[in-house]
Amino acid sequence: MSTTSTVQQAIHDFLDIIQHSRSQNTYRSYANALAFFLKTIQKKASMQDPPLSTIKETAVLDFIEGLRSYSPATEKLYLTALYRFYEFLSASQFVAINLPNVRLLIRQRARRSGQRLPQFPKNKIEEIIKYAINLTLSLPSKPAERLRLLRDRALILTLADTGMRIHEACNLRRGDLDWAEQKAIIIGKGDQQAVVRFSTRALQAIKEYLLERSPYDGSSGKPIAALPIFARHDRGAGKKIKPISTTTGRQIIEHHVRLALRGEDPEAITPHSFRHYFVTTVLRGSGGNIKLAQELARHKSINVTQRYAHLSDDELDRGYHEIFNQPTPPEYPKHQP
Repeated sequence: MSTTSTVQQAIHDFLDIIQHSRSQNTYRSYANALAFFLKTIQKKASMQDPPLSTIKETAVLDFIEGLRSYSPATEKLYLTALYRFYEFLSASQFVAINLPNVRLLIRQRARRSGQRLPQFPKNKIEEIIKYAINLTLSLPSKPAERLRLLRDRALILTLADTGMRIHEACNLRRGDLDWAEQKAIIIGKGDQQAVVRFSTRALQAIKEYLLERSPYDGSSGKPIAALPIFARHDRGAGKKIKPISTTTGRQIIEHHVRLALRGEDPEAITPHSFRHYFVTTVLRGSGGNIKLAQELARHKSINVTQRYAHLSDDELDRGYHEIFNQPTPPEYPKHQP
């Protein structure tokens, strides 16, 4: 008899496979989805650790109903995770699952996520970039504080000028960077290898940070190429060179957004906002070259990049007023009686 006899154990076994075969982002999303599913099953079965026999195909319907307060995009992601879990159960023969029926239930009941234009406050991001450039004009005397400011400036400029996702930046190693070519080879979304280009100012910020950090790197006992670009500088890390986590990366951005915007609500600007800014900047600077923007942003589909080609509201307003609300309105021919 299999030791996988409860829903919790099955979820644990499935997530263990995902953690070793997919990206950390995928693992985290699947873990969140299945934690929600477990709560749904627990509520339905009225027990804390329900047996696998309580999982039915129709449990998908209760799951979907519970997701109504979530966005359609999150619902779609969670349902993908749940379907993959059902596939795991079926393949492992833990539960008899009619997968075509599960697919049908999802198709019939799930909402469709509409295609939304990327929204981000361009002027505020440019304000944050200017703030980051000036962040190290006056460095504190304490080594850890100096390192944090140098690191944070380099991280902000890297996100703005490369279009990297936050987890990609946090996973960067010194050996990934080709300083002469101003490029890095990374493992991006979907565990695909990709080339990322760096601006001169982003590389300069990284170089200044690593130069300040060089005594610690040299005494780490590890190959320099294996050390992270962006490291922790807190009491927990001490003098060891440990990479920052994606969560820490997000917290760094949130902290400096709040400071740069002088206490304004930072939630509207996330690390991914800098990626939106990057794509839009490429389109503006290249005269609307969508193919170039697609390649630099590493979008699999050009349809994703095309969403950025739409003009922002402020540009539309400016264009309209320049045409129709000129300082000196054109002369209209007088009506001849």
